[in-house]
Amino acid sequence: MSLQSQRVLNAIRLLNLFAIFLRLGLTCFGGPIAHLGYFRAEFVVRRAWLTDSAYADLVALCQFLPGPASSQVSMAVGLMRAGLPGLCLAFIGFTLPSAVLMVTFALMLDRVGGLGGAGWVAGLKAAAVAVVCHAVLGMARSLCMEKRTTSIALCAAILAVCLPGSGGQLLAIALGAFAGYVLLHAVTGSAGDPFPPLGISRRMAVGALALFAAGLLLLK
Repeated sequence: MSLQSQRVLNAIRLLNLFAIFLRLGLTCFGGPIAHLGYFRAEFVVRRAWLTDSAYADLVALCQFLPGPASSQVSMAVGLMRAGLPGLCLAFIGFTLPSAVLMVTFALMLDRVGGLGGAGWVAGLKAAAVAVVCHAVLGMARSLCMEKRTTSIALCAAILAVCLPGSGGQLLAIALGAFAGYVLLHAVTGSAGDPFPPLGISRRMAVGALALFAAGLLLLK
């Protein structure tokens, strides 16, 4: 295959990836938690880019990071599929529709008179509950197949409900990881499903971490 043909194929692949995330950005309603349900249906069930186990690991990792987990998951999947260009296109494709709509609604807000009591907004929120429940049930069938994993999931759910907010979620994930290490280490006996190669060097990863740390120091 010639170099020119390879470039054309790479461009088509990137455009296809952008189109996938643009479609998700146009159709994913309900906020970051609901987005994760849409992502599972797209990347695990429909396209088989990730297994349920790998997707759950990715979501758990992104929950530890600052910012909306759905945006981080979208960028991670884009990175897995097409490297740094894929990461950038995934971020733009997924966030551009909501950014455009937000600016549009902001400009029209005076005429609309507020959206808090709009019936269609309430309908979208109600539908998002069903989407999240469907994703949770689908992951539970694959990840909670015996008593110990089911018990860990139930305890994490109770903790997250009793301690609402990101703090409770992080604590539930951390305690779940510890419980899994203690109770399931001998059962699993494997490292789980590996992620696809990311094409990111250790030097670049360390540089990104240093940049993040520098940003935190500048904010103090």
